[in-house]
Amino acid sequence: MCGFVGFTTVDYDAEANLAIVRDMADRIKHRGPDDDGYYVNDRIAMGFRRLSIIDLEGSKQPMRNAQEDVTVTFNGEIYNFRELRDELRAAGYEFVTNGDTEVVVHGYEEWGVGVFERLRGMFAIAIWDDVRKQLVCARDIFGIKPLYYTQDGDRLIYGSEIKAFYAHPKFTPAVNRAMLPQYLCFEYLNDSQTMFAGVHKLLPGHFMVFKDGQMHIECFFHITYKIDEPKTLDEWADIVNEVFDESVTAHEIADVEIGSFLSGGIDSSLAAYCMGQHAPDVKTFSVGYDIGCEEKLAEIAALDDFDIKLDELADSRAFAQWAHLPNWETQVSAEEFLDIVPVEQYHMDEPLGAPSAIPLYFVSRLASEQVKVVQSGEGADELFGGYWIYHDQFEFAKYFKAVPHPVRAAAGAIAEKLPPFHGRHFAMRGAGGPERSYQRAVMNYMWDEVPLVLRGYDGPCKPWKWCKPHFDEAAAQGLDVITQTQYVDMVSYMPFDICLKADKMSMAHSLELRVPFLDKRVLDVALQLPTSCRVDGEHSKYALRVAAAKLGFQKKVANMPKQPVITPLTVWLQTDLYYERIKEAFTSPAAHEFFNVDYLVKMLDDHRSADFTTIAGRNKLKMMRIWNIYCFLCWHEVFFGDSAKKLAPRT
Repeated sequence: MCGFVGFTTVDYDAEANLAIVRDMADRIKHRGPDDDGYYVNDRIAMGFRRLSIIDLEGSKQPMRNAQEDVTVTFNGEIYNFRELRDELRAAGYEFVTNGDTEVVVHGYEEWGVGVFERLRGMFAIAIWDDVRKQLVCARDIFGIKPLYYTQDGDRLIYGSEIKAFYAHPKFTPAVNRAMLPQYLCFEYLNDSQTMFAGVHKLLPGHFMVFKDGQMHIECFFHITYKIDEPKTLDEWADIVNEVFDESVTAHEIADVEIGSFLSGGIDSSLAAYCMGQHAPDVKTFSVGYDIGCEEKLAEIAALDDFDIKLDELADSRAFAQWAHLPNWETQVSAEEFLDIVPVEQYHMDEPLGAPSAIPLYFVSRLASEQVKVVQSGEGADELFGGYWIYHDQFEFAKYFKAVPHPVRAAAGAIAEKLPPFHGRHFAMRGAGGPERSYQRAVMNYMWDEVPLVLRGYDGPCKPWKWCKPHFDEAAAQGLDVITQTQYVDMVSYMPFDICLKADKMSMAHSLELRVPFLDKRVLDVALQLPTSCRVDGEHSKYALRVAAAKLGFQKKVANMPKQPVITPLTVWLQTDLYYERIKEAFTSPAAHEFFNVDYLVKMLDDHRSADFTTIAGRNKLKMMRIWNIYCFLCWHEVFFGDSAKKLAPRT
């Protein structure tokens, strides 16, 4: 696991370009504190920071072939590198290292860009081809590892993290204001654009070729369902267990100790359990909260019709004891949670309003004190059908079938013009197809709210247009609404939110995070599962839960309803500490630049005064909406405010 940077050398001399690329690499030293390396010629400058996991003494990067006309920097792990090495040796290539990077070098020599579809693993790769005078970059099929770039004519700057671009004297950062409505509606950006104007992320399963100032981007892997109806749920559970256990085994390849995150839910529990079957005394790491607010929590706990789990430590502790797994815990206080936000947003690069990123930051810090690598459960919900949005779409599918589109469209249009009432959001979301009902209304701003929030924005805001191309791709495969929604999550929510925070929060602590659910072979099985084995009226991740039950998992783990990584943030936002800090941000010059400040402060006041004992009172709770904007403002301060002065180029 590592990080890389680079740029085409259209400016300055070799000495200056070497100094610039070193400065860029220093900005991401947290991704690779063990070693660094550089390659500069009259066309390209490449830099690398290494976190040594495999072949600790060898496999230094940038790595070149024997003829020195192919140079590779590579971030990630290739789990089938031994099989590919045997194949390449049979083709006549000689290997001088024991790591996976050399497979990329010789694989490119042998297969060109065809090498990428052969790789099983997580990766971002940059290759300088000196014969063709071209830069070739690629990203794994799930988007586990990041890769950003910005182009200005013949100049291309690229790297694992955007903050490294600040070290290049020709990089001029600016906010991509046009993407703010999308950020508010989704919490992330739903395509290749970032919140930095002109900075893009290479999409998952794509490669790009940059030559003579021209960019060519191509997809090398498409997610294609091939539903296999005849098999029973029981048969599928056995297949899931077999393929996932094999994936965990493949993800254990390392020359250092590996641990596992453990939340107590089914996904991380499966990963930790399988590791524990292969090796004794696998260390597991869990995070919880020092919540405080005892009176408020007691008030909530006394309500019969309001149930929310604020801490999962008891579940992870119980599972670790049952599975005989050593477990280490950390707790995050309200003050620690709030204080770390600017640091979190700095490491995130892109503004992300997911509260779950912060416990991930702290559990990564805990794990990094003992191991260099952990496995985690990301991806299980998207592949196997775990999110509440799939049940939501299950209900919408019945609504679509029962009510003609013109009637639904009219009901939605009327609802949008009325003040809030029970069922209003359902009518609005049901006015179109699944791309409209996909809006996660509980988490994010609805489209009618965006003009109220953004300063000088007239709209109309139509978030369904941003995700409709994904739904069209899924519909072209003849998929039902639930499966279409899973597909859209896999190509947008998963890489742009789930994988983003998993990579950035772990690498902030020089910790490699591996995700055995996001594996080619596991994906192949998930794409064959009938919908009824994933989601129905009563179940989510149905086959996965049956698989866990077959392993002897306790019922409360195998059948535990999907819990988001819950934080006590809803309660903390009602305290003086949070209210005062966030109000200061909400009335700052940056807030006045982008938002309608009166609307922000009213949201904050409404949330603070919300009464948990009534439905009307709970409707005033706006935790996610408040947090999304607060995270954006912290991100803006880090990268564009006074705090950004420390990011100025040193060359």
